[in-house]
Amino acid sequence: MRTIGLMSGTSLDGVDAAYVETDGERIGRLGPSVTIPYPSSLRRELRALLDAAPTLHDEGRLADPSVLEAARRLTEIHAEAVAKLNRPADLIGFHGQTVLHRPAKAPGQSGHTWQIGDAALLARLTGVEVVHDFRSADVAAGGQGAPLVPVFHRVLAEALPKPVAVLNLGGVGNVTWIGPEGELIAFDTGPANGPLDDWARRSLGADYDRDGLLALAGTPDGAVLGRLMAHPYLAASPPKSLDRLDFDAALRESGAGALSPADGAATLAAFCAVCVGAAARHFPDPPVQWLVAGGGRRNPALMKALASMLDAPVRPVEVAGWDGDALEAQAFGVLAARVAKGLPLTFPGTTGAPHPLTGGRRVPAYA
Repeated sequence: MRTIGLMSGTSLDGVDAAYVETDGERIGRLGPSVTIPYPSSLRRELRALLDAAPTLHDEGRLADPSVLEAARRLTEIHAEAVAKLNRPADLIGFHGQTVLHRPAKAPGQSGHTWQIGDAALLARLTGVEVVHDFRSADVAAGGQGAPLVPVFHRVLAEALPKPVAVLNLGGVGNVTWIGPEGELIAFDTGPANGPLDDWARRSLGADYDRDGLLALAGTPDGAVLGRLMAHPYLAASPPKSLDRLDFDAALRESGAGALSPADGAATLAAFCAVCVGAAARHFPDPPVQWLVAGGGRRNPALMKALASMLDAPVRPVEVAGWDGDALEAQAFGVLAARVAKGLPLTFPGTTGAPHPLTGGRRVPAYA
């Protein structure tokens, strides 16, 4: 199938679109990709929605006018990305924008996950069948609903020496450990670019710490770092996943706000690396290398901190011939094909699903 995968991650920076030819189990061809940054006004709107989402959800206000407007604008930009890619497609994999993620915290509990975006509008704007709502079935079955990309990582890494770890550094970090026989263990590691981006906005009035210059100019604060490292999430065993704001209270209470702009950025970069180091303790065997995707791989401060924390080479995914900017969008192209074929998206080792689970919903073209 010819698919277009779309992804807007927890960094809230824009939408990636990628063309993939796949049957859901193998990749015939990875084609071109494009990125459309969100306008600053939409980024602010989405960031405000993250703060409001728990109240909106708990009050049953999922169709609040602010939500519908953000969903419309977001969907139209996704349609622009499809048009800019300009490739014929049988399916579009549309993740939408996560605004709230509260999976079950214990067996037997129910959880929920909320991604905004209008799949029917996207189908009308593009004239292509849209696959969406990839996470809900897993969460309803007691799984974490995240991460979703490990099955795609396994396909990409088929020829690589193993064990190998694929680390994605978006707003939140997530890792996939792939064993010699294709075994999968995956979970969210902890905060990544999200707190750094928020810090850059407060300190510099910038969307992010370009080239890690602010963090590289500072020194991590040991006391603040120690308080952050005490967060119970780091010691919890997988499966586990995070909401973009799960660490916000801990960050406020850590004393990080009193640090200088440079020291605060350096501390947050070091904390991201500490979270990844803590994640490595949950692997059956150490990886022979770490391959890093997402915007964090472009931050020298983050990559330097990771290299000092981990006992194996830490490299951007480009060394394996992958496109670290398009990787998650490509994954949703493959996942869309898996939905169409009724193949599982999540597994006990990736989300804690009780067994391999299918998921996703389909909206026909011109719905």
